Amino acid sequence: MTRPDSGSYSAQASALFFTGIRLKFCRMRKQLAICLIFGGRSAEHEVSITSARAIYQNLDKRKYRVNSIYITKKGYWKQVISPLAPAEELKSGRIFSFLPWEQAADVQPLKAEVYFPVLHGPYGEDGTIQGLLEMADVPYVGAPVLASAVGMDKVIFKNLLSQLGLPVTPYLVVNEEDYKQKQRSKLIRKINSSFNYPLFIKPANMGSSVGISKVKRKADLPEAIELAFRYDRKILVEKAIAGREIECSVLGNDRPEASLPGEVIPHREFYDYADKYLEGKTQFKLPAELPVALTRKIRQLAVAAFKAIDACGLARVDFFLENGTGIIYINEINTIPGFTEISMYPKLWEISGLHFSQLLDRLIELALQRYDSKKHCLGRA
Repeated sequence: MTRPDSGSYSAQASALFFTGIRLKFCRMRKQLAICLIFGGRSAEHEVSITSARAIYQNLDKRKYRVNSIYITKKGYWKQVISPLAPAEELKSGRIFSFLPWEQAADVQPLKAEVYFPVLHGPYGEDGTIQGLLEMADVPYVGAPVLASAVGMDKVIFKNLLSQLGLPVTPYLVVNEEDYKQKQRSKLIRKINSSFNYPLFIKPANMGSSVGISKVKRKADLPEAIELAFRYDRKILVEKAIAGREIECSVLGNDRPEASLPGEVIPHREFYDYADKYLEGKTQFKLPAELPVALTRKIRQLAVAAFKAIDACGLARVDFFLENGTGIIYINEINTIPGFTEISMYPKLWEISGLHFSQLLDRLIELALQRYDSKKHCLGRA
């Protein structure tokens, strides 16, 4: 096995990202106002807070004036000093609805030049917050509405990639209504005839491995299906790939670049929520020990998946590398990947020559570029 020369790539990455690019702060006479939006209604609420804290701590305060909006688990909004505020402070005090007709007259308006949504999972990573920001006609970090929605829905994402000839794991879709309407035994028979065990059951719209089960026995299948239906009306049955888990970060708008890939070595059966955020026993190989040609192929596929959904800003693409066959499967794309200190998205850019604070600079610049480009295209410049 050979490892890519990360040092030479670092020089290349710096040249690619910063040659001819001067951040707008250089011509501004004041700090750029950034607004972090975090928390939210999804099961990934706590992860969102942790990601927002890491982003806040790594934003260069000489360049940015950072405002923060916390969204409660019930969907109410609250201005807070920062994501570093203790839990009791986040949960107490004045809250308001984002709906203009429900706001109190004395709510202090908050203005920002770039909005930075750090909302993982439904009601944040699925195009909903992006739609609100589009309606408000403001620049924001990350993918637009369509890309966010497609990236969040594992079924639509896999359908799209399959149509484009990109490699995805074999899968089957099950709708809750079909499952309930006396077709339960028929659908279970179909799953059993289509897949060998073990297999995976996943909600179509969820992240951080919430609601996912690795099923080893036929007897455990109904319980796994019921668990997945707690989080979505549509679930995915997937072949369990015996192999290595590889992740690759993507950055850019119309000309995206891929980082060096990294490998995740789960401590548990698979890289689940506890393994990601609670136990901290997962191991990583950064960069992944792969032949140069395979590294190049994974990076190409990561960019292809990014372009397939018309993403912007950032995304992390997850892969399986099957033992024996060497087949690369695209597992999923995350348009607002985890941004904690241990998250793979910033770690992969770190080993590719882009430090956390520089990465945030670049994401903000990409948000402004996309907004300016869109205004020009719509004749509103």
